[in-house]
Amino acid sequence: MTTQPEPNPAAALRPVVDCVVVGGGPVGLLTAVFLGQASLQVSVVERWPQRYSLPRACTIDHEALRILQAAGLMAGHADLFEPSQGERGGYEFRNGEGELLQAIDWNRAAESGWANTNGFYQPDLESTLEDMAVATPGVRVHRGWTFQAVTQDHEGVSVRVAATERPAEVVQVRARWLIGADGANSSVRSQLGIDVGDSGFEADWLVVDYQPLVEEKWSAFVTQYCDPAQPTTAVNSGPGRRRFEFMRRADMAVEELGKDSTAWRLMAPWGVTPETARLERHAVYTFRGRWAHTWRKGSAFLAGDAAHLMPPFLGQGLCAGLRDARALTWRLGMVHRGLAMPAMLDTYGPERTGHVREIIDEAVALGRVICELDVDRAAARDAEMKKRSRDPEAATREPPHPRLGEPSLTIPSRGADGRLAPQGRVRVADRVGLFDDVVGGGWQLISRSGDLTELLGDDDVSWFRQIGGVVADVSGEGHVQDLDGVYMHWFAEHGCDAFLARPDFYVFAAGDHTDIPRFISCLRQALESASTEGE
Repeated sequence: MTTQPEPNPAAALRPVVDCVVVGGGPVGLLTAVFLGQASLQVSVVERWPQRYSLPRACTIDHEALRILQAAGLMAGHADLFEPSQGERGGYEFRNGEGELLQAIDWNRAAESGWANTNGFYQPDLESTLEDMAVATPGVRVHRGWTFQAVTQDHEGVSVRVAATERPAEVVQVRARWLIGADGANSSVRSQLGIDVGDSGFEADWLVVDYQPLVEEKWSAFVTQYCDPAQPTTAVNSGPGRRRFEFMRRADMAVEELGKDSTAWRLMAPWGVTPETARLERHAVYTFRGRWAHTWRKGSAFLAGDAAHLMPPFLGQGLCAGLRDARALTWRLGMVHRGLAMPAMLDTYGPERTGHVREIIDEAVALGRVICELDVDRAAARDAEMKKRSRDPEAATREPPHPRLGEPSLTIPSRGADGRLAPQGRVRVADRVGLFDDVVGGGWQLISRSGDLTELLGDDDVSWFRQIGGVVADVSGEGHVQDLDGVYMHWFAEHGCDAFLARPDFYVFAAGDHTDIPRFISCLRQALESASTEGE
């Protein structure tokens, strides 16, 4: 663990930068890292002088790990994450008597080359991301500075920030763009006047993090106890840590729920006591499902919890925020370098809104199942879920796999467009590893049917490489060997021979090998067009 950085003095706040990122949590820090790697000058302003030292998010999926891989984090820090294990897929629903009702396959083979679901300790991830941000050329992290206001004109934004502990000390920063990654109560969102939609789901839960002092045996990575007497979640929350979540019943006040004595009493049935565990944190949260109606106002954007909020039952809150960071930063990087027209930024909000709304809806639906307190309705639910679980084909469900929302920067491609592209282990000469590390993780043009460059003119090949594109023939005859058949399986599943994937790993186009020139032509037109449908 690194020591906490000292807050930056006012002199360190540059008067002019390319982008101001408000919020120094994982989403804001990762956003800054990606932008810095794209040669932007970035200032991150965070109102708290020190990092929050206790856990919050505790699960992260394969796609989010691939995003962290793209930033360079996984090469030295894969040990921060503990893959899901356990029978029946790792995610179980049980009733008050402990009977298995349903399972979700969190242990599935995932598209991205990493374990489908993983536990982690957020303070360690934030520390690593902040170290990366500080070490990235062009990026400065300013702790102890509070966002106050933003004004916009045709050239960009003027951002006013004040020293958190000295509010009279105000600094103006000029930037081309502003990104609000400042959490569920986003000041940036409020300043921009962006309204929020609400799912209507709301429930108070006690979240308890602890470190076991004795070995514990759990049958699943996550267990949802759908007990109307006390709905409960038990989850692996990273190496050497676990978490319980307990729903507040109407007969318990929020103040009572938040006491450490209540935490110990509620954990006791599982043998978790002051003699067997060290209590690390307990806090009451209100679980909700909400989303911003627009994610962009002029040169200002939202990302992370500022743009969306969801119940934690699918472990997707932080994952969605990291997707936002990648989806927005590759666009800004291309516009900054003159490789794409600014109108291309219009697709960020619609794509991410459609994607995240599907996950919010699924998380809320699970929450309504888990949070049922009526004994008769719970009994009917249990009977229906047990009936489904006896069907071998329905016993284990897949987690949601949403496509991008519309309008999206894709072209129709037999249903593969807007879906995640795969990443497998490959061999190139004497080097073996994941494709993004060995070949490249920007724009990817991959075929199973031969040399792609033979179909393209020199100008198209040169342009594609200029935007950071890589090409790979995984047929077995080319220089890239598909070691585990990941690409061959994907092509067979989608009935195609080639795909073009974006820097956020979503398929721009897929089809026959001979369609490759059309892929490149459509991509050039999309990036170079001066007008696209916006929000």
